[in-house]
Amino acid sequence: DLILPNGGTPAGTSSPASSSSLLNRLQLDDDIDGETRDLFVTVDDPKKHVCTMETYITYRITTKSTRAEFDLPEYSVRRRYQDFDWLRSKLEESQPTHLIPPLPEKFVVKGVVDRFSEEFVETRRKALDKFLKRITDHPVLSFNEHFNVFLTAKDLNAYRKQGIALLTRVGESVKHVTGGYKLRSRPLEFAAIGEYLDTFALKLGTIDRIAQRIIKEEIEYLVELREYGPVYSTWSALEGELAEPLEGVSACIGNCSTALEELTDDMTEDFLPVLREYILYSDSMKSVLKKRDQVQAEYEAKLEAVALRKEDRPKVPAEVEKCQDRVECFNADLKADMERWQNNKRQDFRQLLMGLADKNIQYYEKCLMAWESIIPLLQEKQEGK
Repeated sequence: DLILPNGGTPAGTSSPASSSSLLNRLQLDDDIDGETRDLFVTVDDPKKHVCTMETYITYRITTKSTRAEFDLPEYSVRRRYQDFDWLRSKLEESQPTHLIPPLPEKFVVKGVVDRFSEEFVETRRKALDKFLKRITDHPVLSFNEHFNVFLTAKDLNAYRKQGIALLTRVGESVKHVTGGYKLRSRPLEFAAIGEYLDTFALKLGTIDRIAQRIIKEEIEYLVELREYGPVYSTWSALEGELAEPLEGVSACIGNCSTALEELTDDMTEDFLPVLREYILYSDSMKSVLKKRDQVQAEYEAKLEAVALRKEDRPKVPAEVEKCQDRVECFNADLKADMERWQNNKRQDFRQLLMGLADKNIQYYEKCLMAWESIIPLLQEKQEGK
């Protein structure tokens, strides 16, 4: 069974009134010491560009750094989604042993989401900002030259056309592995990682589908509430003594509608994107696992070839030793990235689930407050009789 992070659950049961402090308490545990960091990147200021052939959105990338690799202390460039896609492909190509953070999906279902709407653009901006921050926090990826070019080049197209030859030796070797070698079996620790990722993606996929159904039902309920409330208001015009209580009920339902809309928006804009990012993250990790398997399979095949002709060549050839080095490099990098990913996942899901609890508590508090507000009015009418 998949064990979700259990950190962050407050001891004891707090009163509903204290719900808004949950995230504040949580944030104290997750603050990063900014003094130890030397690279800061943000994504903001989305702008729509309408051209003859296409319409697209660009985002401002602001970089501040004290690293020697940067000629200036601060840069500001504009990038579109396909530039982020270029960066990710270059990172995969030049750093094959490392886990590359996923990008938000490029395509949306036609007619369901307007990719130029303010809500969609803001959701994507947040995802792209997180993508770059993941790279910035990585001890290897953040020093990649392609990443440097992405952050600093005024004209990225010039680099995209010429193509920078920055493949590492490991990268070149992995790139040329054709997959013709067949791995007998994964080492137990990597087999366990593969099984975990399969279960993890399955669980999140199920949560994602159910959450989407809940959101759909909430939207349908919201439509009914917006029709339901005004009926009491129009009814009040026909009633003398009941006019004030009926207007009160109408206003109460209106307040509940607003609270439900806020809850639904939060699930759509904050909850679902995190689930989908981690589903894509598991796919990225599986991809690195497959590359590791290919390199190990190549190493095993070379060892077998040497064993068959060991009488002629008693010494292990240099190419076999290099292949062994690649396997060890893959294993070390993959385990380190997996540990880093697990730490990020625990923090992200703790904050996500605490936020989900907090938003639901706020929703029910607002509904409770709305209904309680009309009780004195109804009691007055009853006493008046």
